[in-house]
Amino acid sequence: MPRKIANSSKSDRRNLPEVILYTDGACSGNPGPGGWAFILKHPQSGKELVRSGAEAETTNNRMELMAVIRGLEALKRPANVLLSTDSQYVGKGITEWLPCWKAQGWRRKEGKSWAPVKNEDLWRQLDALLSRHVVTFQFVAGHSGHPENERCDQLAVAAYQKLLGRWA
Repeated sequence: MPRKIANSSKSDRRNLPEVILYTDGACSGNPGPGGWAFILKHPQSGKELVRSGAEAETTNNRMELMAVIRGLEALKRPANVLLSTDSQYVGKGITEWLPCWKAQGWRRKEGKSWAPVKNEDLWRQLDALLSRHVVTFQFVAGHSGHPENERCDQLAVAAYQKLLGRWA
């Protein structure tokens, strides 16, 4: 079931363009070389933007976050965004954990003490981007035949494999 992330009035929402952002991240080893990819669709015009990238030493969670960040950065103006991803980490992070982390000074409880939020740099970037858009999160099961999710996975894997090919 889709969950709204950012708050906005109904009249504000009606004036914003509707887009769908499909994302995925992949990693060979964790940590290891990784890739991210997104497909951004504007259903009204039929336009589609596809991008991917890679990092030499990263984690799967960082690549999942990077895919969403790069997809939202590609938007030139505020929009109603349906974010479709197979990452529970991203989904729970933006719908549940992020508000608590911010309220707690970007810290999380670890046992009886406080610990820094993992991937805080990327979560802060994502938080800033989420404030520009009305985002609704939709979970899609990975490797379940969802066409855009499968395509993003293939693009993310190809991105880090290309990186490995350059360094081999």
